[in-house]
Amino acid sequence: MKKTGGEIIWECLKREGVKHIFGYPGGAILPAYDALCKYPEIHHVLVRHEQGAAHMADGYARAGGGVGVAIATSGPGATNLVTGIATAMMDSSPIVCITGQVGSKLIGYDAFQETDITGITLPITKHNYLVTRAEDLAPAMREAFWLAQSGRPGPVLIDVTKDAQQASCEFDWDAAEPQRRHCLAASSSTPQYGEALELINHAKRPVILAGHGILLSGAMRAVCAFAERAQAPVAMTLLGIGSFPASHPLNLGMMGMHGEAWVNTAIQEADLLLAFGMRFDDRVTGNLKTYAPMAKKIHIEIDQAEVNKNVKVDVALIGDLRQVVGELLPRVEAGNRN
Repeated sequence: MKKTGGEIIWECLKREGVKHIFGYPGGAILPAYDALCKYPEIHHVLVRHEQGAAHMADGYARAGGGVGVAIATSGPGATNLVTGIATAMMDSSPIVCITGQVGSKLIGYDAFQETDITGITLPITKHNYLVTRAEDLAPAMREAFWLAQSGRPGPVLIDVTKDAQQASCEFDWDAAEPQRRHCLAASSSTPQYGEALELINHAKRPVILAGHGILLSGAMRAVCAFAERAQAPVAMTLLGIGSFPASHPLNLGMMGMHGEAWVNTAIQEADLLLAFGMRFDDRVTGNLKTYAPMAKKIHIEIDQAEVNKNVKVDVALIGDLRQVVGELLPRVEAGNRN
């Protein structure tokens, strides 16, 4: 079926299961807004400032609403999204931001409200797109939603020129399916698993560092079972709060600069740290030269770029946390470390 670029945006959002979006109209995104009336199933929340749209999309995603979607016009509308996009990037929140852009023939000529938003947001997005043809919109939209949710979640931006929104083309949802790329995960038969189990089963004072990745992977029950079997107390990062029952006797509390003193003492005196979906932020570690000097360190992380970035670890297991912990759990020796 033939649709305008503006209609394709909403059609893709509908098929991705989007129910709510947050946005503010402006000249370069008006063709998309003109098509919104054809999609009453999508609830548009009119914000008072574009920064609010990005933060609301981020909060919506964190609250379990799926991928948060923000929409804005070119120039100042797009740049007002930047702080919310950066927040989503830092905290691994899946959002898709759609911005209008001047006509494709005007790009590079300093047209009214022309701003290189893809260049501006390159360091704070998982990926971004400049779409200049209606034919490229559906593939970009579908890949953006997949990227926002896959691996370590994060923000993706799609910048769409005004003429791409106005032009018409054949819309083929199935043909626009992205080529899915899978991260290389460690297999349970690799030496790293054996090394990790050796450290876990011989540790006398292990501590689990519970990060946001536990919540993102849905590994709460697996981590609780692991902690109980290994009799390892659990310290949480700020975003890891909620990943382990607050009333559980193995729950130490929050670690780091804004955490409890006894939690940091336990970490400093541990002989093994099990970092579950956390990135050794400086608010957590303090001075790296004196951070847990007696502890061996195992890092389970889906984002390979975070491994050995701040703290050098002895064993790294790359992959989805729930899957990795599930592989380790049956081979962890039950023991009383009291």
